[in-house]
Amino acid sequence: MTAGIFRVCLVVVTAIINHPILFPWENATIPENEEEIIHKMRAHQEKLQLEQLRLEEEVARMEKEKEALKQDAEDGQQQNEGRLAWDLWSTLCMIVFLMIELWRQDYLDGIPPDSPGEEDDLPSPRTTFQGIILPDKVTLSHFYERCIRGTTGDAVRTREFVEGFVDDLLEALRSVCNRDSDMEVEDFIGVGSMYENWRVDKPLLCDLFVPFTPPEPYRFRPEVWCLSKSVPLDLQGYGQIKVGWLNEDSVGCICGKTKLGEDLLCLLHSKNKMGSSSEMEDLLCFKDSPFLDMDQVMKWFQTALTRAWQQISHKYEFDLAFGHLDTPGSLKIKFRSGKFIPFNLIPVVQCEDSDLYFVSHFPRGRPVGAPASSTHWFLSFAVYERHFLKMITKALPENSCHLSCLQIASFLLTKQNRLTGVSGLNSYHLKTALLHLLLARSASDWGSGHLESRLNDLLRFLEKSLLEKKLYHFFVGNQKVPATMGIPELFRRAEPLNLFCPFVLQRSLYQKTVDSFYEMLKNASTLISEYSLHVPVDHSSSHQKRTLS
Repeated sequence: MTAGIFRVCLVVVTAIINHPILFPWENATIPENEEEIIHKMRAHQEKLQLEQLRLEEEVARMEKEKEALKQDAEDGQQQNEGRLAWDLWSTLCMIVFLMIELWRQDYLDGIPPDSPGEEDDLPSPRTTFQGIILPDKVTLSHFYERCIRGTTGDAVRTREFVEGFVDDLLEALRSVCNRDSDMEVEDFIGVGSMYENWRVDKPLLCDLFVPFTPPEPYRFRPEVWCLSKSVPLDLQGYGQIKVGWLNEDSVGCICGKTKLGEDLLCLLHSKNKMGSSSEMEDLLCFKDSPFLDMDQVMKWFQTALTRAWQQISHKYEFDLAFGHLDTPGSLKIKFRSGKFIPFNLIPVVQCEDSDLYFVSHFPRGRPVGAPASSTHWFLSFAVYERHFLKMITKALPENSCHLSCLQIASFLLTKQNRLTGVSGLNSYHLKTALLHLLLARSASDWGSGHLESRLNDLLRFLEKSLLEKKLYHFFVGNQKVPATMGIPELFRRAEPLNLFCPFVLQRSLYQKTVDSFYEMLKNASTLISEYSLHVPVDHSSSHQKRTLS
């Protein structure tokens, strides 16, 4: 480029020199002052040389800038290529590490222990709580004999006393209710740990279902979650109850379809449309809907119990009070000596002709993940669970250890909750894990001498379920449950119900539950030793702790 500029300058100089005005050749006369002309030409030549030098410097500067820009572009391209290669390498490494982690979990954990349809439901032997120390067989047996077995006699006496009183209370409740317009209360049904003979926590607490039905011409029409293909996770395990007409498939209010007598009160609407606001509001259904409302049912039940107790209170030398205002069925018998006996009366609705019941409220607090809607009722399998344990006990060896395992685990969980607060793990999860293990192991494995091994199995099962966030309901979608149990086919063929689903949605709750579980295992040895007080001298040499493996 420099050579080109130089050629252009040379042409310009030549043109100037040969310009006819400045330097005439033809018919020209030599100027008189030749030296002056030569001086001007030299000055002009010097000026051109200076201009040429300036142009060359400008061209050189432009060339350097161009080279610098080119170098910067090359460096930027190399840097981008390096960054792209690094990002690609990082992505590949992440994918490889993720595949290795997934393979490791599958290899270590194996098949989920409670997945329906699998052949082996036992927990993998590799799934252990490393470094956790649990009491040995001698300590466990001594603890059970000293601290748990003695509560059996108290439980029987408590059940008999509570049942006798509740019979009288419900009979009084029927007498104060209007048989033509009010709910009809049936006999109670005992459920839960007190009736399955594994409750250890004191005070001993009886849970009693009280089924109720509407008067004619009404009926309850349950709608369970598994009838729909797509149900939100928080509604699985729940259902709604419509109040409809007994002899019609329609579920709307029958006020306009039949003429009600003056003494007959519609369950959906007040009979006096011109009355006060309290008379106009819905009685037992959610406002402007045919669905039975738990809040309305609880108010009705609380009022009915209060009126019933007023009828029979003169017959007893104790007082009856509500244990918790937010759970009206939580009652407490208070003696003059200061002692008390708590029990729970829970109004429920039967699901068709089965032993399934929709529960109106939870005596021990609202479970984690329960829907906020007051028209969605929890479907309880408590009666079937009681029947299954009674049936399986007949097939197990005499003095089998299955309930002992559940009692010890429940004891540890209760004490841990008092130390660190309630977590997402509860006694129902413990019982569900035990039910799965009862089907997975042979009857001979549950002899009284296998208490330590079966307790380890139960805790391993819970640990594995927590890590996988999967603990399936024992009856829903479980084809291994004997058909003789009479579980409705709709629930046998339903999709398995994961009881640990809330842990998937609530990470903080899950972390707290896992931490509490491992803390419970670490404290197990100390708690059992403290409550055992003394170990027989003959076995003092064997009083050692072992790490699970």
